[in-house]
Amino acid sequence: MGKKIECYIDCVSPYSFFALSYLRANSASLAALAVEVEFFPVFLGGINVGSGNKPPWTNAQKAAYAQYDGKRAQQYFGHAFEVPSFFPILSLLPQRAMTYVKQRYSNDRYELAFLRCFETMWNGQLDISIPDNLCTALLKLFNPDEVQEILQAASSPEIKEALTKMTDKAVRELGAFGCPWFWVHDGKGNAEPFFGSDRFHFMWNYLGLPHEDLKLIVGAKL
Repeated sequence: MGKKIECYIDCVSPYSFFALSYLRANSASLAALAVEVEFFPVFLGGINVGSGNKPPWTNAQKAAYAQYDGKRAQQYFGHAFEVPSFFPILSLLPQRAMTYVKQRYSNDRYELAFLRCFETMWNGQLDISIPDNLCTALLKLFNPDEVQEILQAASSPEIKEALTKMTDKAVRELGAFGCPWFWVHDGKGNAEPFFGSDRFHFMWNYLGLPHEDLKLIVGAKL
C-alpha cells in the first residue's frame, strides 16, 4: 500500500467536521504528494463504550475547557458556529445513511454528502438525527427519490451491521477511543494511529511531506 490516510469520523464530533473540511481543502496538495485519503463513518457512542472512554461533556472540567478549545479550533480551521442546544445527538441514523452513501455513490458525492450533514448540524443548527432534518441535509445534494432510498437503506439490517462492524474495527483493530481517528500508512509497510484534528503536522512528518506549519516568523508585524 502507498501513503494513505484513513479517517474515521462521526457527525456528532465537531473535530471530525474540522478534519473532513481540512483534508478536503487540501485534497489537491495531498494527491500531488501521492497521498490517498479515505473517510469512514463510525458510531462515536460505540467507540466510547468499546474503548471505555467518556465524552468530554460528561466531565465538568473538560466541558468547561471545551468552550475555549472549540472556539480556538474553529478559528484555526475557518469555521464559526455555536454548539447547538440539542448537542449531543444520537448519531446512528446519519452515520448509517453515510455508510450506505459510501457503498452506493461515487467517492466525491459521498464526501460532499458527509460535509452537508456536518454543515446542516453545526452551521444550520438542525438535529440531523431527526429524519426530516437529515432529509434537509441530503436534499442539498440528492434528489427526493435518492433521499428516500438512502433513508430506507439506513434502516436495513445490512447497513446497521456494516456500521457496527466498522466501529468495532476502529476500536478492536485500530485502537480508537474517539473521533476523528486516523490510521496512517507511510507507504513502506508501516501504519500508525493519530487522534484529533490538531495532529496534522505530526502526520505530515510521519508521511515525509514538506510543510511549514507552526513555523515562527521573527520580525513579522503583529
